[in-house]
Amino acid sequence: MAPASEAGMVRVQAFLSEAEVEALDREARFRRQSRSQAARQAIARGLSGRIPADPDDRLLNLERRLHTHMRLTVRDLRIIEELVFALTRLILTRLPETADDRDPLLQAAVEVRLQRLLDEVAAKISSGPARPPPEVEPLPPEAPAPESPAP
Repeated sequence: MAPASEAGMVRVQAFLSEAEVEALDREARFRRQSRSQAARQAIARGLSGRIPADPDDRLLNLERRLHTHMRLTVRDLRIIEELVFALTRLILTRLPETADDRDPLLQAAVEVRLQRLLDEVAAKISSGPARPPPEVEPLPPEAPAPESPAP
């Protein structure tokens, strides 16, 4: 055993795996402590036989954030759904129906085109972003606005 320090503590050396060191460093960063302080507290919790609840309750906070995110996503999807229905209503209101619209050949062609559209949308969704965001070009220096002709 090493000699006792001035605070009445004894120095102990331990060998940890890389994963254990990473977990210990994460805990130290979270608690804003040194690695030694985090190790000392972890050993004390383990030796006491009972691990107290996380005082900051990180898991509960994560669950609350996920719940809020789910609620907002449901809200956004409802908005999108209403927009799609409004657009469909607008299209059906503005496009007159003709006798040719009931033609089975035309209806089959429309179904094929619709299925092709849905397949293209599904492919774009599964492949990720369609294109990178546009590069922002610097604005040219402000030029004087052209004068409009007088009436």
